[in-house]
Parts: sequence; C-alpha cells; structure tokens
Amino acid sequence: MIDSARQLWRAFAFALDATWAFRLRSLFVTLAVALGIAALTIIVTSVDGAQKMAREIVTMFGPDAAFVLGGDIRSRAVGKRTLTLTWDDARRIEQSLPGAYLVVPMRAKMGIPAKHRSRNLEVPVLVGATEGYATVWNWPLESGRDISTEDVERASKVALIGFDASRALFGDESPIGKVVFLKDIPFQIIGRLTERSFSGHGGNINERMVAPLTTLTQRFNMDRKYFRALRVKFHDAEHMAEHAENLRALLRELHNLGPTDPDDFTIITPDEVLKFLSMLKGSFVVFLGVTAAVAMVVGGFVLANLFYISVSERTAEIGLRKAVGATNWAITAQFLFEAGLLTAGGAVLGMALGMGMGQLLAGLGLLEIEFSIKVFVLALCSALLIGLIFGIRPARRAASLDPVAALRRDAA
Repeated sequence: MIDSARQLWRAFAFALDATWAFRLRSLFVTLAVALGIAALTIIVTSVDGAQKMAREIVTMFGPDAAFVLGGDIRSRAVGKRTLTLTWDDARRIEQSLPGAYLVVPMRAKMGIPAKHRSRNLEVPVLVGATEGYATVWNWPLESGRDISTEDVERASKVALIGFDASRALFGDESPIGKVVFLKDIPFQIIGRLTERSFSGHGGNINERMVAPLTTLTQRFNMDRKYFRALRVKFHDAEHMAEHAENLRALLRELHNLGPTDPDDFTIITPDEVLKFLSMLKGSFVVFLGVTAAVAMVVGGFVLANLFYISVSERTAEIGLRKAVGATNWAITAQFLFEAGLLTAGGAVLGMALGMGMGQLLAGLGLLEIEFSIKVFVLALCSALLIGLIFGIRPARRAASLDPVAALRRDAA
C-alpha cells in the first residue's frame, strides 16, 4: 500500500515537473517571439511615421522653395563662421536670380520669456524676418496680417504669434491688437498663424513668434549686417535642381569664392530633405530589422526544441491517437496548430510591447509613430510563419512515430 502511494506520488511529481517545464519553455518561446514582433512593430510604425513626417515636411517646406543657411553645415569646422549671408545677398538674389520672386532673410533668438498680464510662456524661437514670412513658408494666417515692408523699415515692435503661443497667453481670446512683453519689450500682435501638426527642431513650432528682422537685431543687440538664413521662392517648381545650382553659383560669385574654395553657405531643397529622411529611416530599419530577426530566430529555435521534447514526452498520446485512426496529417496539423498558438500569443504580446515602446519614443520626440492595420497583419503573419518554419520538423517527427512502438515505449 505504501509502495503504491509512493509510486503514485512519483508519477504525479513527474507529471507536475513536466507540466511546469513545458509551461516555462512555452513562456520562453512566447517572450522571444514577442521581442521580435515588438521590434518589427516599431519598424513598421516608425517607417510609416517617417513617411507621414516626410510628407508634412515637404508640404511645409514647399516644393518650390530653397532654404539657405550661412556656413557649410555639412563639413563645418569648429568655430568657423556661420554668419555669411548679407542684405546685399538678399537684394541681388531677388533682382538677378532667374525664377526667384520672393526672398525673406531670417535670424532667430532662442528661449525668449513672454508675458501678457498674469500669463507667462517661454517662446522657444523668436524669428526675425522681412515681409512675406507667412507666404514664403506656406503658412497661412488664421487672422490679422503679415509683416509689411513698412514694419521692417521702421523696425516696428509688432509680431506674428503661433497658435499654441496664442492659446497659452490669451486663451480663447483673439490676440490681434494685444500687447505681449518679450524680455520686457512690448510687441503688438498683428497676426496669428494657423496651427501646424509638425513639430521639429527648436521645440513646438506652434509656440514660436515672428517679428521684423530689423526689430530683432536692434532690440536684442544682434549683428545688423549679417543674418543666419534666407528663404527663396521660385515660380517653376519642376526645375528646382536648376534653380538651386543657379542660386549656388550666384552666392559663390557674391562671396568672391574661388574655384577650389568650399561653399560658405548651405542650400537645402525638398529633395535634400527627402534624401536625409530616407537615409535616417534606412539606418533605423537596418538596426531594428537585425534585432527583430535575431529575436524571432531565437524564438524559433526554442520553439523547435520545445516541440522535439514534447514529442518525446507525448509518445503515448501520439501512439494512442494513431492507433484509433488519426492520420499523419492530423498529427502534423495538431502540432503546427499548437506552435501557431504559441507564436500568435507572442505576436499579440509583441504588438502591445512595440506599441507601448513606440508611444514612449514618440513622447520623447525620438520617433514619429503611425499605427495602422498593416502592423497587426504583418506581425501576426510573421509570427505564424515562424511557428510553421520551426514547428514543421517536430510535427513531422511526431506524425512518423509508429503507434505500436510508441505505446510499447510508454509502457516500458
């Protein structure tokens, strides 16, 4: 009686150990697949987000415009001059450059405290520009007017205000005609810019303000001969490459640069923006792609090992099923179905993990994330494919067992 109880307890303990071992191995499979699917989810959502951001940037930038920065930002040595653009450059471009019809010089001052009554805001960027700022950046005014030639000539203390800055300082009231103190200097708001969804370098673009360039340089004691950048609009967007080359040639001539001298300016066109985003997106996809592939392959090998062990532990079950008429296909399908369930569970967990990480990265401003049904379909298909590829050999091994030998082995 005692021996029978001991044997029963040993059998129960063995079954319990086998069950826990199977569960633990199943958990490893699910987690490995989940990590791969999480990386895959971030890849797909970030690529879609990058494409969306690229469209927004090009729309904001405009297909018919060039942006010129002082200094060569691609190969600039430490301490090299960045203020190389002058008022004479702007005048000559507007007068002499074929196809150009609007030129707006610009400078900027970062982190300016703004105040209206009891409300305060730190304006991330106070832009100084000439007339036509809203037009040259394809940024319509929601209300009010743009900076005028007279504002620039008189260095008037007027400003355009971004949508979010307006909400922060004036709430739901119209800002037009009201006064904002920028570093204790009063500026009258003459226009409010429409809200833009894109927020790039320099903080929230909807929190910026724009004042006449002459006002900015005089009131904030900045260099009055040079400015940091200029924006050029052209009539014919289809010939932007030719326009950019003509602009480069004119600036080199105006700056007296010799044939072997490097440019002391940088010209950015929509094509340059797209090339940069494509390069950045490609590097990110390669990095996360390798991570996803490694994680899912590891998950696949763990899955294969799990099912090989499972076949050994379930010989009696397999033999009994085959003895009562189960076909090889039915046994194979059973194991593949179990593999699919494990990897599908990993896919669901991985998508949740990937979306959470994506939201975190988006919140930190490191990525632009765009979720779609494509993410779900691709993640699920990838996980099921891993289950099929790495589960097929153990499943076929189970199906090839001889039922009589399997039952004898279990009895022994």
